[in-house]
Amino acid sequence: MQHGVGSPLPPPPQPGHGPAAGWSQAAHHPGAHPGPGPAGPPPPAPGFAGPLGPSGPAPHAPAPHAPAPAPHQPAPHPQAPHSPPPQGQHPHSGVPQHAPPPSRDTTGHVQLPPGGPVAMPSPPPAAGTADATATTLAVLLIGPAGAGKTSVAKYWADQRRVPTAHISLDDVREWVRSGFADPQSGWNDHSEAQYRLARRTCGFAARNFLANGISCILDDAVFPDRPVVGLGGWKRHVGPGLLPVVLLPGLEIVLERNAERSGNRRLTDEEVARIHGRMAGWYGSGLPIIDNSQMDVPTTARVLDDVLARSIASPPQW
Repeated sequence: MQHGVGSPLPPPPQPGHGPAAGWSQAAHHPGAHPGPGPAGPPPPAPGFAGPLGPSGPAPHAPAPHAPAPAPHQPAPHPQAPHSPPPQGQHPHSGVPQHAPPPSRDTTGHVQLPPGGPVAMPSPPPAAGTADATATTLAVLLIGPAGAGKTSVAKYWADQRRVPTAHISLDDVREWVRSGFADPQSGWNDHSEAQYRLARRTCGFAARNFLANGISCILDDAVFPDRPVVGLGGWKRHVGPGLLPVVLLPGLEIVLERNAERSGNRRLTDEEVARIHGRMAGWYGSGLPIIDNSQMDVPTTARVLDDVLARSIASPPQW
């Protein structure tokens, strides 16, 4: 007999031979010829209607809409081959998918606490001394251009016994490529706005690092004669637990180190001298000051640890 598209029907599956029962073969073997069928016709599946019989309908007679199943036609699988798989099951493997979609509040599978204002580190017991190398801290390293802030901050962060990040204000400020407002070309509203944006971005980063157990050290040339923008801004962005330390070598040392710089981070001698003079206003402010004129980077980092241990025990008022 011919089915709807004119090709013969496939033979019924035999035990141990051919495809598994329930798989529709007519769509994949249109040219196959039927072989000898079983002794008797199988009972029709519930709700199934097949062709009339082996001899087919009379010539020129229209095919009925609900013919009886042929003796050699296997009962189809209850689920059509091309019907969509059950919900939660892979369309090809048939394996249920049990993993729920990730929450929108997670990164991968790691829950990240939200960043908040950084609180003051807990002081050590009265009989002990704070170990600044193993305490989670937020440090602001202040100093003029050429003071060695970036070198000391990187080394200090590398040598700590707890996870520590270095956040450089100049690096974040230079994220702006097109439209970068270089202060060397003249201080204006655009350069002021980009400095403030960089400070706020650094503050957000520090709060997130601290909330997830990672210390951080920031470096910036904060002026004592601009407290609202300088220390006041950092306290608003990070929190009252930020520990400021001033790095202030002599003018000759600063000029030598600035001469070794390149690009837009190298300032004129006049600008370096002007900034250094303004930084001298930190004397008498109550903030700890390190004169690293005769110190290399590792020595300065060790002195910084001593200063921070005292700041934890007796936080500076700023």
